[in-house]
Order: sequence, then structure tokens, then C-alpha cells
Amino acid sequence: MALPTFRSLAARRQNKNQEQTNGVANGGAVAGEENSERTLTPTQGAVYTPAVNVKLATKTRKIWIIISCLFFLISVVFLILTIIGNINNKPVIRSTYFYKLNLANIIPASTPSDIIFTNSLARSLGLHDFYQVGLWNFCEGYTNEGITYCSRPKQLYWFNPVEVLLNELLSGATIALPAEINNILDLIKIASHVMFGFFLTGICMNAVSIFLAPFTLFSRWWSLPFAIWTFIGALLTTAATIIGTVMAIIFKNVATSQSGLNIGADIGTDMFAFICCCASRRDVKTGRRKGRQSAYGDSNTDEKKRPMAGGIRWAKMRRFGKKSEGEVV
Repeated sequence: MALPTFRSLAARRQNKNQEQTNGVANGGAVAGEENSERTLTPTQGAVYTPAVNVKLATKTRKIWIIISCLFFLISVVFLILTIIGNINNKPVIRSTYFYKLNLANIIPASTPSDIIFTNSLARSLGLHDFYQVGLWNFCEGYTNEGITYCSRPKQLYWFNPVEVLLNELLSGATIALPAEINNILDLIKIASHVMFGFFLTGICMNAVSIFLAPFTLFSRWWSLPFAIWTFIGALLTTAATIIGTVMAIIFKNVATSQSGLNIGADIGTDMFAFICCCASRRDVKTGRRKGRQSAYGDSNTDEKKRPMAGGIRWAKMRRFGKKSEGEVV
């Protein structure tokens, strides 16, 4: 007769665990759990992660980043056209200016005794028919000849109409410029300097954004500083546009305020058209927001077949603002 043996509770548990481990290693069932099923992991204690095609999962975000880069490129092109406007007498450039002063029919306060009348009163007095102002310089010319001279481009340039006109008047001739022009000279100088700095900073930031945008594909943490960066660039460009517009309107109103002088002034529509076309769009700068779908035509029609990172199929129909049946959100 075999005598019973007594083992501690810890020893019995250790023995049971060893038997279970041996049973799994031999492909058999664990004692007392013959009918149970187990799912094996590749490594004991490791976390199993299903295989994911990272490039395919982030394809949508990549597409919108590419679109945002395209927008930044377009903005840089139009800003360049704005900045180089009026620097020389070449097509497109010569017609791009902030404002234009027309003196062809100016009425002088006094004229020299030996004046010789030519095609226009301004030319008879030694003046040019028009003066147009850009970011870097001013150009002058005659109505029947076009631009005849452009001043040398200069940093932080501002146009002083009193100085320019008085230097060109013939000896003995005088014109009675509106008194308000002298009062706004300091304003024009400050506004021109600020606008110059904002435009150059804005175009540099937009150009750098083209190369910074792809970094937001790798981590969402890049989106916040990039959003702040693009917001500052858009803010500077918008502020420069507003300053240029207000300055041109004020100059036009002041120059034409004295009706008896017969001075005309125009605002450069081409210049401001370029500025309006180059605004940055925050809704697509990182790919996290699509903005209005109509802005991209049919660029997202293939998204119905594109799987997301979690394996859920994303199918959305934007026509008429309705969702497709069976849509998974």
C-alpha cells in the first residue's frame, strides 16, 4: 500500500503550470481543458499587430499635402509678379503698379514767358503725362509714347510726388498741388516701408512652406507649428494688401480733391488682382481639412475605394450634400 504524499500549495501550482507548458509545446490539450481552444501568438508576451500598408493608409493625407504645396507655389508666383511690377518697361510688368498720377491736362498756376506748347500741358511745363508707382520705384512717360523712364529700384522705396514734380518743372512754372498731399507724405512713407517688409516676408514664408508641408505627413505634431507658420505668412500678405489698397485710395482721393487743378489718378487693377489671387488657404495646408469639395473638381472620386488605417472603407458622396447609403463613419 502506497503511502500518501503531501506537497505545499505552491509546489502543486508550479507542477500544474509546468504540465500546461509541456502540453502546449507538444501540441496537445492542457489537462482539465481538453475542450478549450487557444490562440497562439508569435512570441510569448508580445503584442500582435496586424500588417498595415502605411503608404496606402496615409495616401489621402499625402494627396492634400501635395495640393497645399501647389497652392503655395501659385501664391509665390503671383507674389513675385506683384513684387517685380513696374520695375521696367516690359509687358505685364509695366502695367502692374499700385497707383498712377495723370498730369496730361494739368492746369498750371503760372507759366514761363517763353513756354512752347507741345502735345500736352504737362509736357509744355517740363512734366511727364503720367507717373506710376510700384513697390521698388516709379516710372514716368507720355500718353502717345508710353513709359520713357523708370527710376532705379530701391529698398524701402516710397514715392514723394512733391519732390518729383518740382524737380521736373521748367523754371518759372508753378502748379498748385492740393495742400492735403503734404499732410499725407509721412503716412505714405511709413505705409510704403511697412508694406515693403510685409510683402517680402510673406513671399519668403510661402516659398519655405512648399518644402515644410511634406513634413506634416510623418506626424500630426508638425501640423500645429506649420499651421501657425502659414497663418503668419497669410496674415502678413493680407496686411500688405490692405495697406497698399488703402494707400492707393487715399492718394487718389487727395490728388483729385482740387478739381481746378485737373489732376487724374488711377489704381492699378492688375497689381491688386495678382495679390487677391495669391491668398494662402489654411483649410488645406496640412491635409487635415479639405475645405470646399467644389474647389477640387473630381479629385476625390477615387476615395470611395481607398481603405483607411483601421481597415474601414470610407465611402462618401458629396453630390447635393447627401451621404451614400451604408456609409461607415
